[in-house]
Amino acid sequence: MQQERHFGLMGWPLAHSFSRQYFTEKFRNSGLTHCRYDNYPIEAASLMPQLFRNDPLLEGLNVTVPYKQQVMAFLDDVDQEAARIGAVNCIRRINDRLIGYNTDLHGFLQAVRPLLRPWHRAALVLGSGGAAKAVAAALRQLNISYQIVSRFPGEHVIAYDDLQPPVLQHYLLIVNATPLGMYPNVHSMPPLPVQALTGMHLVVDLVYNPPVTRLMAEAAKAGATVTNGWDMLVLQAEKSWEIWNS
Repeated sequence: MQQERHFGLMGWPLAHSFSRQYFTEKFRNSGLTHCRYDNYPIEAASLMPQLFRNDPLLEGLNVTVPYKQQVMAFLDDVDQEAARIGAVNCIRRINDRLIGYNTDLHGFLQAVRPLLRPWHRAALVLGSGGAAKAVAAALRQLNISYQIVSRFPGEHVIAYDDLQPPVLQHYLLIVNATPLGMYPNVHSMPPLPVQALTGMHLVVDLVYNPPVTRLMAEAAKAGATVTNGWDMLVLQAEKSWEIWNS
C-alpha cells in the first residue's frame, strides 16, 4: 500500500476552489487513491509553515490571493524564476525545507501564445499583485511591451483614470490580473472604456468563474477577441504537479 500524499491550496477566502476540484478529479481518474488535496483558508501568510508542521504528509501547496507575494518571507528558499518574478504560487517541501516556485508564468505563456497576432506588441496589465507580476514576466519573454494599471499608481504604474480611448488604441492586448468580476461579484469589472475596444483587441481575463465575465461580455460586444483564465489555470496546475513529483 502506497503512503498517503497530501497537497492543498492556501489563500483567503477560498469560497470557490478550482484547484481542489481539479486535483480531486485528477487523482480519481488516475487511480491515485493515496493522494488528497485540501483547501487551507488561512487569515495570514505567516500561518503557512504551521500547515506543514501540523501535517507531516503535506508535500506541497498552491498559493492564491492574497498571499503570492507575502508568502515568500516564510520560505526557506525560492526558485530563481519565482524570485525574478517576485511572486510564488507553488510550494514544495523537500527534506523539511519549504521551496517556492511560480507556475503562473508557464500557464499564462502557454495559454496566450496561440491567441497572439502580429499587432499585439503592447499590453495593458490590469492589477499589480502576484498574478500581474507573472503576466509581466511572460510578456517580457514574448518581447511585448506592457504598462501596469493599478488603483495605486506610482513609478511605472498608471491609474485607471489614465485609460482614455486614445490610450487603448495603442495597447491592443489587455490582461485583467485582478479578481474584479469573479464570483460572487459577477457584476464588477475593471473601469475600462470598453467602447474604445476594436476587432484588433485581445482581452484576456484571468478570472475563470464565471466562464464569461462582465469584462469579457462587454469587450466582445465591442468586437474584441476574449478569453478567460481557465486554460492558464489548468496549465499552471499541471506544472505544480510536475514540480511536486520531480
